[in-house]
Amino acid sequence: MFKSKQGWRALPVLCLAGLAGMAASADETAWTEKAYAAGYKAAFTCSATFNAGKNPDRIAADELSGVYRAYAPLIEDLPDAVINRASRTVSVTYDDAMPPRHAVWRPNLGCTQLPVGAGLEIATHLPRITLDVPAADSDAPWTVRSPVNGDSGHAALDMLVAGAFGNPEYGRDAKTSAILIVTPTRILAEHYVPGFSPDTSQRTWSVAKSIAATIIGAAVERGILDVKTPAPIPEWQHPSDPRRMITLENLLHMASGLDSNKAGNRTDRLYLGGGLVTDTASRAALEAPPGLRWKYANNDTLLAVRALRAAMTDDDAYWRFPFEALFHRIGMHDTVPETDWQGNFILSSQVWTTARDLARLGLLYLHDGVWQGRRILPEGWARYVATPAPSQPPRERGNGSPYPGYGAQFWLYNDRFSEVPDDSFAMLGNRGQIVLIIPSRDMVIVRRGYDPAGGEGFKIERFARDVLAALDGVL
Repeated sequence: MFKSKQGWRALPVLCLAGLAGMAASADETAWTEKAYAAGYKAAFTCSATFNAGKNPDRIAADELSGVYRAYAPLIEDLPDAVINRASRTVSVTYDDAMPPRHAVWRPNLGCTQLPVGAGLEIATHLPRITLDVPAADSDAPWTVRSPVNGDSGHAALDMLVAGAFGNPEYGRDAKTSAILIVTPTRILAEHYVPGFSPDTSQRTWSVAKSIAATIIGAAVERGILDVKTPAPIPEWQHPSDPRRMITLENLLHMASGLDSNKAGNRTDRLYLGGGLVTDTASRAALEAPPGLRWKYANNDTLLAVRALRAAMTDDDAYWRFPFEALFHRIGMHDTVPETDWQGNFILSSQVWTTARDLARLGLLYLHDGVWQGRRILPEGWARYVATPAPSQPPRERGNGSPYPGYGAQFWLYNDRFSEVPDDSFAMLGNRGQIVLIIPSRDMVIVRRGYDPAGGEGFKIERFARDVLAALDGVL
């Protein structure tokens, strides 16, 4: 059902040097960069305060340090964020002539940046939903759990997990906040830095893209979407628009052919400037035939989720869909997908969740989309997202290190990496957010972190190699 087309002529691949640390666009004025820096500070302070329960000192040490180099000095020079716990808002002043940058939190949907120039009075127009959410992590589905921050009963494994928090072999500049190693029934090891716990959420960054693909899969299972047909993007429906032929599968494969600037992982207007998905992603023009070129682009993911909203037609149903079709069905009760101010999910990056919730998502793929006897995703969806797309990233980065392959919003640790089994695939995000799924070992490894922009981040293939070796003969 989900077999990709074969034999397509591939165009030259465009790719990124990495997932973090790019400079701001030369087209942005100094004033705009300052407004974006204030938006960054407001948004991350809001989400870390109200999604993760952090205090300002911890937010400064984690969310506001090691950030994009172009914005780091601007963020540091800004005044402290003003946190209003009664109204669940955060404001950051950056210009005497303009209103502060504001971020507003709501239950279930987290924080939304208001657009540059907007005051808090427009917050009443933001989308809101009411859901019944369990108050605490239930520990399901694991029936055997190693103690949090305790001994696993396996000395070699404990030594490796400790090394994930400081051994330079796993990344000279890596700053790990959590390690979780699970099978479908057991938590083998679970460790956090001081101040963190199983309930502490972090931003997923681009791990959200894999979450988006899973939500799309749930929509395919329910007959709402078809990956082989043109994506129903409302802005592309004029009969003269060639983008009407871009399929949902093209978007999932990062093969839309759209112009997403040189750095497709930088959508600063949306992420930092309070912009809209419809201001940015759906306005891009074609620069290559759809399906024939791989180029990593936030916009492709955003458009796939935009297609879901268009297909559903009912906004309230759309806002509830991730929870009712996926999160709450598999116990991801601590996961918060955030939106722009018109209610478009920003599922290319802006999801806050815990290590355990990400492990549950990984287990769903080990079970080919079935959770405790209930099918969530179409049969074969796990194979679909882990099948190499027709066009691929280069085999090596500029420094000679291997570059993962790409499926449908998942990265492939196949024959390019000798350290792990060829069937391994992963969700990867900025600052070292990693969910590595290893079907042949029935295992999921989750690593969360705050790796600094421009540094050597966490080397999941090395860590996984050592974990698998330590557990040979045990599992």
